[in-house]
Amino acid sequence: MPMQTSEYHSLEEIQARKAELQTSISKDSEQIGSLWHELVTPSKSSSKGELIANLIANSITVIDGFLLARKLMKTYGSLFSRKKKK
Repeated sequence: MPMQTSEYHSLEEIQARKAELQTSISKDSEQIGSLWHELVTPSKSSSKGELIANLIANSITVIDGFLLARKLMKTYGSLFSRKKKK
């Protein structure tokens, strides 16, 4: 999104633009907050089958995260470890 350049001729114009931007930022912030809440809130399971499916999906996600972290530490772990003194 390119920046718009406007010429302001009075302090009132600057204050009006500032108020517009603040309301726009506030709306965007509320929208981001609601989308984030939808993303991280676990869905309610209505049956035992859905509960088990959610449990399995969450378990697979945790295992995948662990394996990824292990692989990254194995590959790039030397960057974080201290060099041995001889």
